[in-house]
Amino acid sequence: MVTSVAFTEPHQASADVVVLLGNPSVWQDGRLYVVPEGCKRLLAFVALQRGRVDRRHAAGSLWPDGSDDRASGNLRSALWRLRGSGIDVLESDKMSVFLRERTITDLDALCEWADRLIAGTATEIDMHVPEWTTTVAELLPGWYDEWVIFERERIRQRMLHALEVLSRVLRASERYGEAIDAAMSAVAVEPLRESAHRVLAEAHFAEGNCIEARRTFVRYRDIARRELGVEPSRAFQVWLQASVLPRAM
Repeated sequence: MVTSVAFTEPHQASADVVVLLGNPSVWQDGRLYVVPEGCKRLLAFVALQRGRVDRRHAAGSLWPDGSDDRASGNLRSALWRLRGSGIDVLESDKMSVFLRERTITDLDALCEWADRLIAGTATEIDMHVPEWTTTVAELLPGWYDEWVIFERERIRQRMLHALEVLSRVLRASERYGEAIDAAMSAVAVEPLRESAHRVLAEAHFAEGNCIEARRTFVRYRDIARRELGVEPSRAFQVWLQASVLPRAM
């Protein structure tokens, strides 16, 4: 598995980093800290909110069983244990809990990269497939809280859109090998995503590999039939018939 260290190293000199892709940990003052089990959920919950979190909301969300007093006590205990382990990235007052100033998450780098591509403001340094694309589905793996599932899906969708945009931009620049790599990364993250398969087919076609483009379509068609019981969209089929098949014969 690709770790999240690739995100954090550029920021270590200026910020502490909460690592959420994979097992939660913290880079602080250039040192990696393992987060105690009893503190992971609180740290992750606050870090994903990206702002001040009401103490009662955090306590009720993380410890829904039992009384409000019990939940508040659990929150205070988690804060105490986190600081006792040497991790000093959360601050709190009577009303809220929040990340300390100059503390970021490894998701920040991922989202900023994706946002630049989607918005059309990417620079040359963004024109590559990051090593960490395979970790996008590993946001807090094994956690099934609703707030985790929602954020995991939101980040995954943003990454998929960015990879598809990247493939199109690289294809337009005639960097076909890199365009294919970006599209294949999107397919690897979500094998049932038609738009990812189509971007891949278009990259193969642009490079002049009509047979590969057709194989990509057939591979997706077979997966869609087997897993979903549906056919590829009419638009994908029309594109294949009009563009690929006449040149593949």
